[in-house]
Amino acid sequence: MYFKKLIGKKCYLSPIDTNDAAKFTEWLNDMAIMVTLQLYASVINLESERVFLDSLSKEHNYSIIDLEKEELIGNCGFRDIDHVNQTAEAGIFIGNKTYWSKGYGTEALSLLIDYGFKALNLHNIMLRPFDYNKGAIKCYEKIGFKLIGKRREALHRNLAKHDIVYMDIVPDEFYEKLNLTKISEPQSKDSGSVNHVLLANEQ
Repeated sequence: MYFKKLIGKKCYLSPIDTNDAAKFTEWLNDMAIMVTLQLYASVINLESERVFLDSLSKEHNYSIIDLEKEELIGNCGFRDIDHVNQTAEAGIFIGNKTYWSKGYGTEALSLLIDYGFKALNLHNIMLRPFDYNKGAIKCYEKIGFKLIGKRREALHRNLAKHDIVYMDIVPDEFYEKLNLTKISEPQSKDSGSVNHVLLANEQ
């Protein structure tokens, strides 16, 4: 079951449902998907993925759901959250290939970053894509992430050496880049829960 925690125009972020373990296991055994992930050389079966999703669901990690079709697309979230220094690392993966290169990743990550800055009080959020993942890097730049360096030839994959790209973003850069102003907080009449909706300036 999915819940509309962070809502965009095309998709929303929901707490992870461990019942989706089979779908995630399918995606994570597709090498075309795995090549961009740290898990590329991992053995992932249904049992291990169910345990992994259970651990993810207890932290700030969310399923990405098509707003119109209520279809699972992938997931995104934060790791290594440091509340003292207000830093974290973000990650995102779109497992459903029919949603590749259609703006869903950009919107989902924008919702997550906005939530990180405004709800979790983060100030600096980092990403570490691989140098050959050009589509992801372009997506991150579109949101406002900037290159801060590279770890040269730190990844050996498919008989070649690759750089790990380091990118980060701070609030001023994010809101200026996307021209975003606020998160509206409509109260649910039934439960009193809050949905966070990313809104853009109308200029």
